[in-house]
Amino acid sequence: MSGLMIRTDGVELATQSFGNPNQPPLLLIMGGMASMLWWPEEFCRRLAERGRFVIRYDQRDSGLSTKYPPGRPGYTFEDAVDDVFRVLDGYGIPNAHIVGFSLGGMVGQVAALKSPERVLSLTAISTSPVGVDTSHFPPSGEAWLEHMAVEADWSDRADAVAYLVEDLRLTAGMARPFDEAGTRAFLERDFDRSGGYLSATNHSVLFEIGETWRGRLNEMNVPLLVLHGTADPVFPPTHGETLARTVKDAKFVKIEGGGHELHPGDWEEIISAIDEHVARSMCV
Repeated sequence: MSGLMIRTDGVELATQSFGNPNQPPLLLIMGGMASMLWWPEEFCRRLAERGRFVIRYDQRDSGLSTKYPPGRPGYTFEDAVDDVFRVLDGYGIPNAHIVGFSLGGMVGQVAALKSPERVLSLTAISTSPVGVDTSHFPPSGEAWLEHMAVEADWSDRADAVAYLVEDLRLTAGMARPFDEAGTRAFLERDFDRSGGYLSATNHSVLFEIGETWRGRLNEMNVPLLVLHGTADPVFPPTHGETLARTVKDAKFVKIEGGGHELHPGDWEEIISAIDEHVARSMCV
């Protein structure tokens, strides 16, 4: 693993890479309020062992990347999409296979629509279709919505970590045990590395995607794989199914019993699906 801080256009984007840079590049985009550490190091190493050059990065206001005052994000959703290409440019990579989780999957969708020549394939995990009216979709889990209504003190380490432990417990799937101790230890490490989660609350602006991309998904011509847990309480499976159904020739894979998570028990299935998708797209 090696790190690279990309400084461009007045922004610093912290990145790490795994594997041989001569192998096909695979860029990982994580979801809202989550640093690149939410792509576990072992997960990244296993992907790299499949013959891929894997890159993960901290989006703005997370991890070690540029931070803005709480409530005053100096960026929009479109900037988050362009950051994908800033990372690739920082590595001198013209195009890459992209994997996005949750909000990262939405960023990946628009990246594929905006600059398809730079996106060799897209894997969207536990995400929602961009530019689609989802108001009639099954609602998110009631317990999780009730938890989301509670205000956390993001400046307080103990309160922020406790809040997120409960959040991750509520968004976990039904098929695998929830590792509370391991989750707490990870969140404490992530909090300390980033200097706190207060600025990460700015990520709410990333859900303001705008009208530009409404009704555009059927224009996507990038090979698409959609992975979605059948017990996802944040984006119920209808979100993933609709995304796959809207994009021509997309493949949909259910993670049985999976939640809104990258559970270690599902890594082999997820990594194998990504590897096969990347290999298949390279043969097209």
